[in-house]
Formats: sequence, C-alpha cells, structure tokens
Amino acid sequence: METQNHTRVSEFLLLGFSDDPDLQPLLFGLFLSTYLVTVLGNLLIILAVSSDPHLHSPMYFFLSNLSLADIGISTTTIPKMLVNFQMHSKSITYAGCIAQVNFFVLFACLESLLLTVMAYDRLVAICHPLYYLVIMNPRLCGLLVLASLSISFLNSLLHYLVITQLAFCAGVELPHYFCEFSQLFNLSCSDTSISRILIHFISIIFGGVPLSGVLYSYSRIISSILRLSSLGGRYKAFSTCGSHLSVVCLFYGTGIGVYTSSALSSSPRKSAVGSMMYSVVTPMLNPFIYSLRNKDIKSALWRISHRVA
Repeated sequence: METQNHTRVSEFLLLGFSDDPDLQPLLFGLFLSTYLVTVLGNLLIILAVSSDPHLHSPMYFFLSNLSLADIGISTTTIPKMLVNFQMHSKSITYAGCIAQVNFFVLFACLESLLLTVMAYDRLVAICHPLYYLVIMNPRLCGLLVLASLSISFLNSLLHYLVITQLAFCAGVELPHYFCEFSQLFNLSCSDTSISRILIHFISIIFGGVPLSGVLYSYSRIISSILRLSSLGGRYKAFSTCGSHLSVVCLFYGTGIGVYTSSALSSSPRKSAVGSMMYSVVTPMLNPFIYSLRNKDIKSALWRISHRVA
C-alpha cells in the first residue's frame, strides 16, 4: 500500500540551472535563440535535401532524417523549460515527465543509429565505390531508416516499462532542466538495484552496438584510404566523411563525457550543464557542421536563397 501511494506523485519540480530570478530573462533569451537556430538550421537542411535533385542520394537522405532527430531532441527538452521561465514555475506533471524521458530516449537512440547507418554508407562509398548505388539502393536506405526507428521505439518502450516501476515520494525536486532518466533513478524511493542493472544492460546494447558499428566502419575506411598511393586521392576520400566524423565525435564525445562526469562528480548542477552539451548544443551545431564543410549543401542553400529572393 505504501508503494502505491509513493507512485501517485502528481508532479516533479525542475530546478534548472539557477534559482536567481535576475538570470531567468537571460536564460530564457539564450535558450529561445538556441532553439530557434536549431529548428531553423535543421529545417533548412531538410528543405535543401528535398528540393535539390543533386542531393537525392543515400548520404543526404540519411542526413535529412538526422536533422529530424535533432529537432526532436531539442523539442523534447527546450520548450517546456521556456514555458516554465515565462510562467515562473518549475513544475512538470508526472505524465509529462514520463513522456519527456521516453521521447528523449527515442530521438537520442535514433540519432545514434542514424550516425551508424551513415558510417556504413561512407564505408560502402569509399571501399566499394563501383557498387555504391547498387548496394545503397532506395529500398535498403528506407529499410535502414525504418529499422533505426523501430529499434529506437523498442528502446523507448523498455525505458518506459522500467521507469513506471519506480516509486517516488511527494515533492520530488530534479536538479535538472528536463526529466533525465538517471536523475529519476537517484530520487526514487524504491529499490532500484535490479532496474539499474537492467538499464545498464539496455544502454550497452542500444548504445554500445551502434558505437561499435561506427568504429568498425571507420577502421575499414581508414585502412582503405591508407592503401591509396596518391595523397590527393587520400584527401578526397577522407573529405567525403569529414562532416560525419565531426558530428560523430561531437555526439558520442559529449555523451560519454556526461556519463563519465556524472559517475565521478556528485554535483547534479554540473551534470545538468554537461547534459546541455548533447541535448541542446549538439543539435544546434550539426547543421552548421554539414553546411560549412559540405559544398553540395552550401550550393543547395545558395540556390534556395536566390529563389526566395
């Protein structure tokens, strides 16, 4: 009976980054600008890929789906924080918190899997250039995206099943700006030992396997590039995956950094700042990385701007 009372907590309090009321307008402006830049930048990538025939290739098809995942990650976390800034409130309902956790897991897992698929795409393009269009045909590309989305839904469902078994006491305060899974574990009133083991296992499967796929693909890519006799050929081959490699390092680097720092540091606020890197900063930077380092994207955006003008 006591556990049932605990699980009926109606809301959580998101403490955010600061309790100083003078900083709230500054933080609101900062995160609003970040969110608008993220959504606009990723929508421009999607528009460029869908409207320019030169970009109707597997690599850019995966890139447009990656942009959708970036928009999903930002939309899951930032709008609720902006509403709380405006309403001078820190609360989020229990249902809203569960939904935020599940959607964040869904889009983060989707981004991880899409980065793995894009690494495989670069592997085929560099190691098997003559068979690239045969191997990466539209049917396979569609199946890879569909499989990534299905696996992400499964991962989100498993997190949902675990989190709904947790019991919470009244007046739960989360020292974070969104409902992060690890913080909910720390604040649970119930025994979470079995759930933690299960989540670590799920994280290894759904996080470690895609990362292993990326590392394997790039080991094959680097090996193939080093076998080229021409320096110009090496540079041209490596430049085709430079943008993707930058995004991979940014996504996995910040994610692993946050996981390591949260395990070593006892400060929840520092963990919140670290989480901001992969949930806010990374989705904002991805369009810039691809547009600044990719001549095809820059040309497509230039043609779109001329048509609008």
